[in-house]
Amino acid sequence: MTRQDAKIFAGERLRRLRTGRGMTQVALATLLRLSPSYLNQIERDQRPLPREVMNRLCEALEVRPGYFAETDELRRVGDLREALADPLFGTAPPDLAEVHAAVRAAPEVAARLLAMHRAYRALEEEHRALHARLVDGAVAMGPASRLPYDEVQDWVQAQRNHFPALDEAAEHLFETRGFSSQTLSADLRNHLSERHGISVAEASGDERETGVLWRLDRDTRRLLLAEEMAAESRLFYLAHVVGLLGQGETIDRIVAGAPLSGPDARALARVGLANYYAGALMLPYGRFHAAARELRHDVERMQRRFSASFEQVCHRLSTLQRPGQEGVPFYFLKVDVAGNVSKRSSATRFHFALFGGACPLWNVHQAFAQPGRILTQLARTPDGVTHLCIARTVGSGGSFLNQPREGAVGLGCEIGHADQLVYSAGIALADQRLPVPIGPGCRACERGDCRHRAMPPVGHRLDVGTAERGLLPYRIVRPSQG
Repeated sequence: MTRQDAKIFAGERLRRLRTGRGMTQVALATLLRLSPSYLNQIERDQRPLPREVMNRLCEALEVRPGYFAETDELRRVGDLREALADPLFGTAPPDLAEVHAAVRAAPEVAARLLAMHRAYRALEEEHRALHARLVDGAVAMGPASRLPYDEVQDWVQAQRNHFPALDEAAEHLFETRGFSSQTLSADLRNHLSERHGISVAEASGDERETGVLWRLDRDTRRLLLAEEMAAESRLFYLAHVVGLLGQGETIDRIVAGAPLSGPDARALARVGLANYYAGALMLPYGRFHAAARELRHDVERMQRRFSASFEQVCHRLSTLQRPGQEGVPFYFLKVDVAGNVSKRSSATRFHFALFGGACPLWNVHQAFAQPGRILTQLARTPDGVTHLCIARTVGSGGSFLNQPREGAVGLGCEIGHADQLVYSAGIALADQRLPVPIGPGCRACERGDCRHRAMPPVGHRLDVGTAERGLLPYRIVRPSQG
């Protein structure tokens, strides 16, 4: 069976779409010329969604076919279309249906084309940097960049940011050793001493180095922690070192099986997996999953229960993908004030832009104007899906002269899950006027009527005639208008 003929199981998305439109199963079945029992089986994923029925659904309920696509497929479609909009390819990008067809029919070819385009972009940026250094009289240049950071992020995303072996090992240690969230710092210090012969001390005097948060001195069997770290950060790095020492073989085995191209990417992956273990040890799956449901995903209350930071709780919420015990599927990201994304993962179909800046209408960027306050937003992406998004600034502390690092984290889910979040309180979720139309960034966004657009979408011809002037100094010419 080819990917073109692959079965589509989209029961949950169909049910959310139907209930969001206020329709009963009988009413929708009548509209689609199906029996109610057959539609019920589709919604319960007992039968796949036939493509002819999907086409009738899209026409009747005015949604795009991408609404029913698998998460990975939809993300790859968005990434590929953005890449094909590069002027490198010369003409306007293929329409959405054609890109969907290409990804379904040849997913591995699409993945390799994306990898090639990323390498091209890396070389282009390196060429510009080399030119600037030549102009400045510095000609030395290192080897070509392979973008290992992006490579690792893509791999983590492909795993849905869930690594069951590490999750289960962390939870097993927490439960069998009788750890408690209220005494976890002491618990981990005792574990490092008893199991690994490592003592924990605060770095001071000659031991302290600017910018070093922790150092494991294997000669003296000491773990040194910087004094300026917040309590939850200290706890995280204690758990990180426990993971390095106790789960090194598991981490190496996972990395060995990952499609990573070089030693830099593999080294970054090891650090990322130790971080994953640390989060799983601080916020053990079963307890954390139960607390999320009980507290309706109130991040601040969960912070207090688990002695964790706002960022740590948000990131952990995006990893709850254990089969049979799944949590709400969230996207998560962290950005700085310049819009650089340092962390991103998604268990949803939310599309992060590959290149260029992000949408200024997205509340994660507006959070810097109201530091410390949780912002809520209903946001609709170009594929017609509405998300409930929250955002808040986070900081690393430190001192005035050290210029503390500040960022903002964003967390969101599709509106069908919004009633499980405390942040939906007071929001008229059914009011179609409330969602803010956001996109993956101006470069990749197809919206032609956005007054906040900073640049035109790549790959489209522009009409810059002087007979009239709208909100933008140009008009985007669609292929049918050419």
